[in-house]
This record gives sequence, structure tokens and C-alpha cells, in this order.
Amino acid sequence: MKKYLMLVAFTIIFVFCTQLNADTWAKTYGGTGDDYGNSVQQTKDGGFIIAGETKSFGTGRNDVYLIRTNSSGDTVWTKTFGGTSWDVGSLVQQTQDSGFIIAGCTHSFGAGNEDVYLIRANSSGNTLWTKTFGGTYDDYGCSVAQCSDGGFIIAGSTFSYGIAGYVDAYLIKTNSSGDTVWTKTFGGTDADWSYSVQQTSDGGFIIAGTTYSFGAGTPDSSNVYLIKTTSSGNTLWTRTFGGTSNDEGYFVQQTYDSGFIIVGYTYSFGAGDEDVYLIRTNSSGNTLWTKTFGGTGPDCSNSVQQTKDGGFIITGWTYSFGAGDEDVYLIRTNSSGDTLWTKTFGGTGPDCSNSVQQTKDGGFIITGWTDSFGAGYRDVYLIKTDSLGIAIEESSSQNWSKATFRLGGTALEISKNPFSQSTVIKYFIPIRTRVILSVYDISGSCVKTLVNGEKETGTYSIGLNAKELKAGIYFVRLTAGGDKETKKLVLMK
Repeated sequence: MKKYLMLVAFTIIFVFCTQLNADTWAKTYGGTGDDYGNSVQQTKDGGFIIAGETKSFGTGRNDVYLIRTNSSGDTVWTKTFGGTSWDVGSLVQQTQDSGFIIAGCTHSFGAGNEDVYLIRANSSGNTLWTKTFGGTYDDYGCSVAQCSDGGFIIAGSTFSYGIAGYVDAYLIKTNSSGDTVWTKTFGGTDADWSYSVQQTSDGGFIIAGTTYSFGAGTPDSSNVYLIKTTSSGNTLWTRTFGGTSNDEGYFVQQTYDSGFIIVGYTYSFGAGDEDVYLIRTNSSGNTLWTKTFGGTGPDCSNSVQQTKDGGFIITGWTYSFGAGDEDVYLIRTNSSGDTLWTKTFGGTGPDCSNSVQQTKDGGFIITGWTDSFGAGYRDVYLIKTDSLGIAIEESSSQNWSKATFRLGGTALEISKNPFSQSTVIKYFIPIRTRVILSVYDISGSCVKTLVNGEKETGTYSIGLNAKELKAGIYFVRLTAGGDKETKKLVLMK
């Protein structure tokens, strides 16, 4: 009976562990120049597509950077797009035919100094067509979505056209070939910007951005700007949110009840210099509630998604918390915007996140850039977490290759796993370096440090006595130089 109960208990823990931490990791991509991840989406095959910008590769000073990975974050292919000048990819979406649409900005092509840049690629990342939109002045593309008719909707900002201001929110509708169907501008006599667009369930569009023309902050400060249009781009209503200081909206999504969730930052409210600003509205854009997140330093968010349980996942960056001067910031809330947990990721240098999405397994995928890890000054940063926001970082090409770092397929070997009282951990060090071997619980807290000091090249073993630990799931992490390797551990008592 005891063996049977142990087997049942192990099965329950194993299933829970598999669901919660089935595939967690952190990866970097790039070369010796600056490389940034601006947008990420899980693809239909369970992998990921990332859009951003690169100075390491391509033909110009800065090119659009597209990275396709498998479900483990390993590179399937990379592509660059652009000319001899400056080109940026702001957002990518997988299309109905499993290809990709990328929106951004180009200095290399178009009619003006900077134009909206739209790139259509097939499932292998090869160009099907490119389009530019704009006039003789600067025009920016920030967001794109495929519409129900197979065409595309693009949001950005325009200096070339507009109502009365020198920069206005810009909305472009195209057919499936990227040809313009119509364009619209929104704004007043001061600066107005749009950063995010989505087609709504009624066939219209919702746009989020920033306005200096309207709201409580005018004329000296900005407010969050929310615009609802018909399917033809005609305004149904507009809303502003914020106080008398600067407040901006960077991302909007329609919620399951046909309302809207908007995220950005606020100087008017909150605990610090600049705080994450989360706004929940009904279908008419009227406020249901607002929340702020952050500490005494600057904190900002530029991506939010409603999760499967009706709550929200938010990402951005924080100076208030974390290991470095700027860290990736991940916030999980319930449906009322109350905090369930927060996480930070990064090292001693600046690290930032620009996009988050819930994955099919209930975890989260985040992209941005890192100055703490990777091959260059700044590299694309891709983090896969479980449903609790825990990410197990794998060794990357920071100081050693994986082939050098691993012994028999891994740098860590655990003699008994699951175990009930004690086990032995074996690890290999290829060069003399400082070694930290620690045990973490499922919340990410360190419960034991087994090794912390310089080690010569060689293979080492150390015992782990679990007398003081409760039964559950743990992680053993080996940090050697700039590399990390983590193993899951199950303790049964």
C-alpha cells in the first residue's frame, strides 16, 4: 500500500510538474552589434516568431530582423529586410496561410524621410511583397493585424497627413496584397500618436496611443488615447485616460466580454517616478477600473494580454526591482487587475521586454533585449516561463559553447530523482571559474546554496540532504562563469 501511495503521489507531482514547468528557458539571439526583439507570437506549430531590428546582420545600418524558432527556442531560420539605411520591425503576426506580416518603419524606401513599412513573408520567411505608406515627412508603423477579410490594418503616426496637428494617429487598411483600401488620421491641434490596433468582434477597430490634444493633461502633458472606429475607419467614439502629468497608452486588446484592456505608463498616479498603468473599460470605452504597478523608480509596460482564466499578463521594464539597473518586468493579475505575482528577469546590465503572450501550455513567452547576456552589446532576449512566471535559464553562448559546457549531454547529473531523504549532485567544470550551486523552490526562492567559490577544471559531487525541506518540486541551478544549467528535482516524503 505504501508503494502504491508513493506511486500515486509521484504521478500527481510529475503531471503537475510537467504541466507547470514542461518547457522553460531563456535564449539570446544576435551578433556583435545591437539587436532587439520588439514582438513575439507563438506559431501554429508551437514554435515562435520574433520581429525586431539588427545592426549585426543585413545590408544597411539597421535592418528588420525576423527570427523563427522551434518550441524550445532553437533557431529554425533568421531573415533580414531593408536597404542601405535604417529599417525597423515593430510587430509580427502569423497570417491565415501560416506566413507572416511585419509592420515597421523604413528610411531606405518610400516617399519620405521615414515611411510605414509593411512586409509579407511566406512560412519560410521569404519575401512575398513589401509596401510603404506615407508622404514627404516622417510616418511610422507600430502595429499590424490581419483582418477577417484577409487584408491588413496598420496603426502608427504621421507627420505627412493629419487634421490640424503636426503629428496625428495614422490608420491604414489594405487588401490581402497590401494595396491601400483607405487611410484615416485622428487627432487635434497638438501631437497625437497611435501604437496599437486590433480588429474588434463587430468588424471595426480599436486603437490605443497618446494624445496631447485632448484629456486632462492638455496642453502641456499627454493622456492615454483610445479610439473606436467602424469597419471603414470612421470614428465611433474616443476616450482619454490620465491626470495632469504625462500618461501614455502603448497596447490595447479586446477582452472576452467585448470591453478593452490598455497598458502603458503613468506619471499622474502610482508609487514612483513612472508606473505601469493598466486600464479596464467596458465596450463603450468607459472606465471599469485602473491599476498601477511599480516602485519608487521608473516602471513601464508596453504589452498586455488577457489570459485563459480571464486575468491579465503584463510585461515591460522596471528600475524599481530586479538584479540590474533595468530588468524585464512580468506581472500577472486576476480579472480585477489585482496582482497575483510579479517576476523580474535579467542580469547586472539593462534588460527590457517589449512583448508577451500566453502560450498553449499555459506559460508565457516574452521578448525584448538584454545587455546582461548574449554575444553583442545588446541581443534579442526570449524568455519562456511556466504558468507561475518561472523561467529556467539554459546555458547560452556567453562564455562557453554548450558542447564544451556539457558532460554526457548535461553539466548536471542527479543520482536519485525523485528522492525522499538525500541525493547526490554531480557537475562538470571545463575551466577554472567561480561556481554557484543552489537549490530553488517552485516560487523561485533560494532554499540552499551547496557551492559558492572558485573551482578548478574537473568533475565534482556533492550530497543534498533534504531533512529541512518540504516535499515538492525544486530546481538545482549550476552557475559557472557566465553560463547556467538547471535541473528539476522532485522531493517525496
